[in-house]
Amino acid sequence: MVEWARIEFKETWDSEASLKTVCAFANDLDNWGGGYIVIGVAEENGQPVYPLKGIPADRIDAYQKNIFARCKLIRPAYMPIVEVIDYDNKKFIVLWCPGGNNRPYSSPKTMAKDNKERVHYIRKASNSVEPSDDEEKDLFSLANRVPFDDRINHHAEMADLNITLVQSYLKEIKSSLYRKSEAGDFTEVCQDMNIISDLPEYTKPKNVGLMFFSMEPHKFFPYAQIDVVQFPDGLGGNNIIEKTFKGPIQQQLRDALQYIRNTIITEKIVKHPDRAEADRFFNYPFAAVEEALSNAVYHRGYDEREPIEVRVENDRIEIVSFPGPDRSVTIEGLKNYRVSNRRYRNRRIGDFLKELHLTEGRNTGFKKILDALEANGSPKPEFETDEAHSYFISRFFIHEGFAEHTQANEKRSRKGAEKEPKEGAERTQVILELLEIDPVMTQIQLAKRLALSRKQVQRAIKILQEKGLLEREGSNRNGRWVVKGQ
Repeated sequence: MVEWARIEFKETWDSEASLKTVCAFANDLDNWGGGYIVIGVAEENGQPVYPLKGIPADRIDAYQKNIFARCKLIRPAYMPIVEVIDYDNKKFIVLWCPGGNNRPYSSPKTMAKDNKERVHYIRKASNSVEPSDDEEKDLFSLANRVPFDDRINHHAEMADLNITLVQSYLKEIKSSLYRKSEAGDFTEVCQDMNIISDLPEYTKPKNVGLMFFSMEPHKFFPYAQIDVVQFPDGLGGNNIIEKTFKGPIQQQLRDALQYIRNTIITEKIVKHPDRAEADRFFNYPFAAVEEALSNAVYHRGYDEREPIEVRVENDRIEIVSFPGPDRSVTIEGLKNYRVSNRRYRNRRIGDFLKELHLTEGRNTGFKKILDALEANGSPKPEFETDEAHSYFISRFFIHEGFAEHTQANEKRSRKGAEKEPKEGAERTQVILELLEIDPVMTQIQLAKRLALSRKQVQRAIKILQEKGLLEREGSNRNGRWVVKGQ
């Protein structure tokens, strides 16, 4: 363990230096999710010095009182979560400083009595520093942009959080809060986990709490689900197999991955007459699919009414989620597999998934996917978004050892079938032809007919309407489509 953007070691509680770090973690400019200060650990070049010193037992109470007193100097009001930890027969104090809801925060530049200067400290690597002018502008722009997963859900109640799910999570990650959850106050445990509001007069769950610890999160986040759709006869065929996974997002992710492993991933063994070793490979390496789907759960927009969709065609798997990546991710970067997210959409979701070892974060996903594909001998993937960053697709192609059989099946399945709509002009042309034949066809019917998502159909119709090739007469419920210029 070394110091970095989210962890700082302190041999003792130094109120002036440590308060700056608390403030920097609270500002959380890059949406890391705040950070931790571990008191009782001396450091050298960012690494803890062993044996660990710990804090004398007779200093624990004084340290805690001073921590609470000094943190009251932060403006607006902010208080970290403070816990005394026993490790290796020694005591340590850990300050958990999650990103605050009322950014930007400032703290005094010095502890001198006559000091009136305040600074909006931020984290850079392992340092708490004063921001540049541009960084301070970024910080102020975050003031009204609390991430969706960290917002209070005013339509939910504490009863919507399931204590069994909370205890199961705490037990799995071996948290010290597990014992407290068995004997202590449930609301207090939820406060320690930062999954509810911290106002005693208004106790409500946060969105992240409902996503992980509600039995029916789709009640609060419609279409917060994973759809696995298979086209065994190809896109031109009539046979479609759909499977939907709902429930707490960590459970739906695990269930969907297990289903994909059991029903879609196939191993092939090729024996050779001239050598004892056989070639073994999979149609798709599970590790690549697992990482891509986990990242989709991590980065999707839970305020969007669109599911994550895993589309399994004869020669590829596509994982589609909405919206697209952060603006710092470029289309060119995706093509070259060079991506570095500057900010994360769901920092709290990422923290919980990392604790459950369901994702790693920190821009490691692409490398893990590429390594898994290369080890399996699979073709390179494609990652796709549009200029508006409205969607994101991870696309994996079948191993060439399975491709010949797949192509033969696809030819048979498409014999006499309709021509498959591809991208752009071809897709919109097919939609025009279908609507000219059946003007009352709905968007949902179009999506099923063309094996597209409703979002893709909506985008195509919008393009046609903007070009003046398609109009809508009457209401959405009882109206009809009018095709122009055909």
